[in-house]
Amino acid sequence: MTEICEGLRAMGGKLNHLGLDKAPAKSTACDGLRNRDSKFFEDVYFSLVRHYRSFLSDSRTFGLTFTEVLLIDSTTIRLFSDLLKGVGRNPKGDGKKKGGLKVHMLIDAVQSVGRFIKITEAKVHDKNFLKELDLISYSMVVFDRAYTYYHQFAMWTQKNVFFVTRIKKNAVYTVVETLREHKKEKGKAMVLREEIIEIEYCPEDENGKKQTQDKKTLRLKKVCYQDDQNRYFEFITNSMDSTAEEVAFLYKKRWGIELLFKKMKQNFQLHYFYGENENAIRTQVWCTLIAQLLMTVIQKIAQTKKAFSVVATLVRIHLISLLDLFELMRSTKREYMKPRGTPDLPGQLSLCL
Repeated sequence: MTEICEGLRAMGGKLNHLGLDKAPAKSTACDGLRNRDSKFFEDVYFSLVRHYRSFLSDSRTFGLTFTEVLLIDSTTIRLFSDLLKGVGRNPKGDGKKKGGLKVHMLIDAVQSVGRFIKITEAKVHDKNFLKELDLISYSMVVFDRAYTYYHQFAMWTQKNVFFVTRIKKNAVYTVVETLREHKKEKGKAMVLREEIIEIEYCPEDENGKKQTQDKKTLRLKKVCYQDDQNRYFEFITNSMDSTAEEVAFLYKKRWGIELLFKKMKQNFQLHYFYGENENAIRTQVWCTLIAQLLMTVIQKIAQTKKAFSVVATLVRIHLISLLDLFELMRSTKREYMKPRGTPDLPGQLSLCL
């Protein structure tokens, strides 16, 4: 916080672009981070998502007939604090178990921003996030096997909400019918086996308690798939009309959300936090998500071929510089040339969204 406040003080006359008459004192900045409710920044993020949703969407449908294709995953941010409890073993000796938080995210497969986000303690199981979702009929949800939750799968099936995930290694099921089977061919991406299976599960009451005496059966499609690198996968889905190739293709699209988390951790400061209380930590995470969304919008407006990391760096360095940042992103020349017709007015920012 000292570095931030001293850096602002050194900017002098440029602070008026941020609506500031003078640099805030460190105590004032810390008080704001500690006391200003993180819910405000959460609301700002989702307001921006709604505002830019049509702009960030494209016409890709992947040739599928679902209303929308959604991706779900989570990422863990470790903290040297016990405010938010972490996961894993206790360290040996005098070491302290790390705290942490988990960012659960639902994104549209044709966008690169979160549609629904929930921040929890790292110890919270991933499957609990599925209870928070309100999905429309004939949508497709893709996630990894950490989210396996058969009771929720059964409820989705009744509402015509479809999913694709990997089956757990210890899953117990009965093969009802084998639809097709092929021999392995080295170096060729192909479906090896397609089956209809049944899995027993315990339904839950309204309070989430399992009814162990009233087991039910869930019918799913299981697809065994080998990619061109000879890696073997087993997928399950409740979409009986989807082909085995479509199921494998849909799971491959899940990599999009992994790239989103990679961008967030590599390009924004989440290695340490500017505050030590829970509200400050959540605020910084929401601000990171806001910054990532705005960088995505800027990158698309500029129509630049520069990497996301380069765009983020340019914005950080020239945030209040009096130059056309979009032109800087588009240009491939070694020197910056001010575009013709650009007004040179004191106090005017050319970076406007």
